Amino acid sequence: MSDVRNCRKCGKLFNHISGMPICPACRAQLEETFQAVKKYIRENPHTDIKEVAEACEVEPGQIQQWIREERLEFTADSPVKLPCENCGTMIRSGKLCEKCKSQLASNLSHAIEKPKRIIEEPVKKNRGDGNKMRFLDR
Repeated sequence: MSDVRNCRKCGKLFNHISGMPICPACRAQLEETFQAVKKYIRENPHTDIKEVAEACEVEPGQIQQWIREERLEFTADSPVKLPCENCGTMIRSGKLCEKCKSQLASNLSHAIEKPKRIIEEPVKKNRGDGNKMRFLDR
């Protein structure tokens, strides 16, 4: 079954398969803009989001989304940082700081019950009577 939607950017109808509800043409344009932003950041590592947005003609929110998606990361000495969604510590990329990521991973690993080791019972060895013939009617 096909999922026909209107593009969020241009309004045209298109067959939506997955991801953001934008048509292939707008998706290609967005990717082109992303590459321009990435190049600008590489050439101007000490700029802030507002400068990048103005220079590349893109919304600051779109740049923040790419940072949250870990598609963009600024240098360690860059003024661009976003708050960790859990504790508020300023981070360069993603949604969570390293401390919160490791805490989340730890909590998840404790929540999943680890399979218990099966202790195998030793196989009983025959005491030399394995070669004797046995009769069932006696």
